[in-house]
Amino acid sequence: MKKYILALFIIPIVCGAFTPVNNTVTRSAITFQTKNMGIGVDGTIGGLQVNVQFSPANLASSSIEASVEANTINTDNSSRDEHLKGEDFFNVTHYPKITMKSVSFKHRSGNNYTGLFNLTIKGKTKSMEIPFTFTQNGNNLAFKGSFKLNRLEFGIGDSSLVLSDNVTVNIDAEVSG
Repeated sequence: MKKYILALFIIPIVCGAFTPVNNTVTRSAITFQTKNMGIGVDGTIGGLQVNVQFSPANLASSSIEASVEANTINTDNSSRDEHLKGEDFFNVTHYPKITMKSVSFKHRSGNNYTGLFNLTIKGKTKSMEIPFTFTQNGNNLAFKGSFKLNRLEFGIGDSSLVLSDNVTVNIDAEVSG
């Protein structure tokens, strides 16, 4: 009987130790750049939620999972933003989140790392190698990275003579762990 009572107390503690907890985002700026008719178009996307378990001393067991709200896309042009949120581009009604989940990490030098992430946009997942910097100040973890993607690989819009296929994404975020 004592074994069963002990098990009833230990199981919730053990299970709780492995339950992922979202970190509090204390600062974030997710921006993107592309070209339309040869002119640079900048934008932002918000609603960042993350679960970070990152340790430079133990990269093999580290993980980062993040998502943003596709309906927060903002290019400072409301008619363009509504078009981007529609079926031809992000289709935010059916695909409300853009997600990325780490697969592995490599240390490059100093506070520079490279992560292999599965990036999912509009239900399409592609592996992306993303270089980033990591710094820690107490419980605050700061990540800064930049990568390029081909929007057509994710079904964002169609092939176009005026809209570039390439998009540069910049991530600058700080979370409290």
